[in-house]
Amino acid sequence: MPGYHPYSEAEAIELARSFSEIFASGAELSCREIGDGNLNLVFHITEPATGKGLIIKQALPYVKVFGESWPLSVDRARIEGEALKIQHSLAPELVPQVFLTDREQAITVMEDLSNHIIMRKGLMERTVYPRFAGDISTFLAQTLFFTSDLGMSQQEKKLRQQAFVNVELCQITEDLIFDEPYREHERNNYEDSIADEAAALRNDGELLTEIAFLREKFLTRGEALLHGDLHTGSIFALPDSTKVIDPEFAFYGPMGFDIGAVIANLLLNYASQEHWSGDEASRREYREFLLETVRGTWTQFSAKFRTLWDEQCKDPVFSNAPGFQDLYLDRLLQDTTGFAGAKMVRRIVGFAHVADLDAIPDDAVRERAKRLGLSIGKELIRRNRTLASVEDIIDIAMTAAAR
Repeated sequence: MPGYHPYSEAEAIELARSFSEIFASGAELSCREIGDGNLNLVFHITEPATGKGLIIKQALPYVKVFGESWPLSVDRARIEGEALKIQHSLAPELVPQVFLTDREQAITVMEDLSNHIIMRKGLMERTVYPRFAGDISTFLAQTLFFTSDLGMSQQEKKLRQQAFVNVELCQITEDLIFDEPYREHERNNYEDSIADEAAALRNDGELLTEIAFLREKFLTRGEALLHGDLHTGSIFALPDSTKVIDPEFAFYGPMGFDIGAVIANLLLNYASQEHWSGDEASRREYREFLLETVRGTWTQFSAKFRTLWDEQCKDPVFSNAPGFQDLYLDRLLQDTTGFAGAKMVRRIVGFAHVADLDAIPDDAVRERAKRLGLSIGKELIRRNRTLASVEDIIDIAMTAAAR
C-alpha cells in the first residue's frame, strides 16, 4: 500500500499522544511491543504516572512467523476494526472500544485491557470463570442474531456482506482446518508419538465425508457476521469480566463456527488437564467446571437467541412458521458440534497448535492429552449430524476421558 510502513515504538508513542482524552499533554509515555501471535504488531502504550493506557495494533503485509515468503493483505485491519465497532455496538460490555482506525497504515487503536489476562493462560492456571458462559453466550447471541437475516433486513445484510469479504484469511481457515490435517502436507505439525493418529485421519472415510460436509457449510453459508477465530487466545478474561478481541478473521459464515470454536477450546483444555491438574481429584473438579461451561455456553446462548427471535425477528416468514425455530436451533447445535471437532483436530495435527497441550513438559503426558483431544474431536465430527442435545457433547468428552 502506498505510504504504508510498519510502525516503530517511537511512532506508536507519537500516535498515542494525539489521544488527549487518555493522556495528558507532555505526559511521559512508555511503549512495549507485545505482539499477538502470527500476524500483527501490537503496541501497549502506558502512562506510568497514571496507569492509563491504550493498544495500537498494526497489520503486517505477511504472516509474521513465516516472514515475507507468506504475503497477506493488510485489509484485514479494516475488517477487524469494522467488526469490533459492530460487535461493541451489540455487546458493549464484552468488546473493547475502538478509538481510531487508519486504513492506510492498517492500524486500529483501542481500549487497553491489560488488567485482564488471556483466557487460555487462565485456564492453564486452572482459574474458574463463573461468568464466562453467561458472557460469551450473550456475545454470541447478540452478534450472531443481529447480523443475520433474522435480526436485520436481507437488503442491509447483503450490503454489509460486501464489506466483509475476507478472502485471504478465509483461505487460511479453509486450508488449515478443513483440508491439510486430512492429507500429507508440509505445514502439518505433529510429534512422532502421534504419527499413527495423523495417518488414521487420512484413511478414515467416514471422518473425511463429515469434514467435506463441514467444509461445504463453511464455504457456502453466509448466515451471520462471525468473529471467525473465537478461541481462548482471542478472549481476555477475569472471573468477573470477559472481553472478546481480535476479529480479523471476521466474515459472513455459519453461526456454528463461532460457537464451536469456543466449545473446542474448552475441550482442548479439558484434555490438557492430564497435566495442569496435579491429581485425580483436582482434575475431576476442574473438568466438571469446563464441562459445565460448555453446557452453559450452549444452553444460555440458545435461550437468549430464542428470546431475540421471539421479540425482534425482522422476517415474518421466519416468525410465523410453526416449528421452524426449533429446527433451526437443532441444526445449529449440530453445526456447532462438527465445527468444534474440526477445530480440535487441527490444533493437534495441523499447523497452529494451542499452548494448553504443547506446553505440557512430560512427553508421555503430552501424548496422552493429545490422544484424548483427538478422540473427543473425532467423535464430535463423526456424530455432528445426529446429535440431539448438548448433553451428547458432554457425554462424548466424559466417555473419552474415562477410557
